[in-house]
Amino acid sequence: MASGYRPRIADAELQLCLQASGAVVIEGPKACGKTRMAQQLAASAVLLDVDAAARQALAVDPALVLAGSRPRLLDEWQVEPSLWNHVRRAADAAAAPGQFVLTGSAVPADDALRHTGAGRFAFLRLRPMTLLESGAGVGTVSLAALLAGEAPHCADPGITIAELSALICRGGWPAQLERPLQAACRSARDYLEQVRQVDVQRLDGRRRDPQRLGALLRSLARNVATEVSLSTLAADAGGADGPLDPRTVAEHLQALERLMVIEHQPAWQPHLRSKTALRQAPRRHFCDPSLAVAALGGSPERLLQDLEWLGLLFESLVIRDLRVLSQALDGEVFHYRDKSGREVDAIVQFRDGRWGALEVKLGPSQVDQAAAALLRFRSQIDTSRTGSPAFLAVVCGSGYGYRRRDGIAVVPVGALGP
Repeated sequence: MASGYRPRIADAELQLCLQASGAVVIEGPKACGKTRMAQQLAASAVLLDVDAAARQALAVDPALVLAGSRPRLLDEWQVEPSLWNHVRRAADAAAAPGQFVLTGSAVPADDALRHTGAGRFAFLRLRPMTLLESGAGVGTVSLAALLAGEAPHCADPGITIAELSALICRGGWPAQLERPLQAACRSARDYLEQVRQVDVQRLDGRRRDPQRLGALLRSLARNVATEVSLSTLAADAGGADGPLDPRTVAEHLQALERLMVIEHQPAWQPHLRSKTALRQAPRRHFCDPSLAVAALGGSPERLLQDLEWLGLLFESLVIRDLRVLSQALDGEVFHYRDKSGREVDAIVQFRDGRWGALEVKLGPSQVDQAAAALLRFRSQIDTSRTGSPAFLAVVCGSGYGYRRRDGIAVVPVGALGP
């Protein structure tokens, strides 16, 4: 492993994918560490976004770009989408797993000429670093152990509210971990500016108004970790000039999703004991809460003056980390809300049918309220059809990790691990 490389939770998943498939596609937002992670296992590489000669060779003889020791890394492959079919054919010809690793920071538009890749390609989503991966967390409470029914037991990791504010502003970007906080905050603002001015425009050749995109990004930041509707976003982003067309907002959101700048948290659909209707709207998150802060020009000091917004950003940070941790266990992260107003911040659902529910509270003083809400939620679920939850937990900003007498686990965010 290269010197200075910070291990990622997804490293083991990448190794498994290479053992199972001819090619692995690592997808994730720019600057989250895809290339560096792939380089740990790649025997050779070509960086298509910066290597003009390679792009020219691809047009003449694709075999020249694919030649090299295997696994061969093809970085930012979506710059030349025609590469997909050539990789598929080369993987078929080799008739062995672990031939190629493709990395991409944008999902190419659907192309009828591009083969699906079923059976040849494995897909891995990489996100910005968790607190554990960045060195800010200790990982003493395992999500896998919670899933197995074990009680958490850990000391307070010692992250203060002020430190949490700084961690939210810095984000989980590998290149920013050792830089001064002010420089990291500036980098996040520059990141969004690049998205607004350049990346979205290059995505599919369509012209999009950077000013409207900027207004939408600010509206998303104000409503982070909520189920804000398209109509509300349209009105908020339009401002004094009147609401944007909701169809325009939907198109912009789709573009931001393809760039993996935003990642919605879908609603969970369990079986209920009552006839209470469930809400379908997703909660809206940036791929990293630092981008929400950057969109509004925030700072750690400003977050401490707006504890309500800080609480939403903290929830978004926890969802980011839970997504990484649950993916390693073959799980996904949802939220729950019904029309009576009962809600749960995170539901982790695993392919084997097991699931757990988590409430996210910034302060330890809110644990009692969150635990009571989880118990009421559990009584609402038809466990004969959905199964009983493997665990119920409250994730808070600080404090000890333990199991309450009512069975609810309490976990400080700095202790979360795989």
